[in-house]
Amino acid sequence: MLHIGPAGPDEKPPAPRTQADKWALNIRAAKEFHAREGSLQTVPRKAVVHLSEPDGSQTTVKLGLFVDNARRRADKLSEQRRAELDALGMRW
Repeated sequence: MLHIGPAGPDEKPPAPRTQADKWALNIRAAKEFHAREGSLQTVPRKAVVHLSEPDGSQTTVKLGLFVDNARRRADKLSEQRRAELDALGMRW
């Protein structure tokens, strides 16, 4: 038996991330990768970046997947988002 009951009043599920939150997280990972590697020219598809959060936890970002998707959807990105990636040496 699992003994599962309703959540208590102080147990709230985490708020879902918005698209803007996800973009900001991916850009943070891209900036860290850029600082380490010098550009986003050669991001392996399976590249993962571990970001340290202010509370001491770690967030894992699948940067290679993000970069690959951004390249495939470049024509659908806003000018601002393309400019953010261009500033990091993105190879389109």
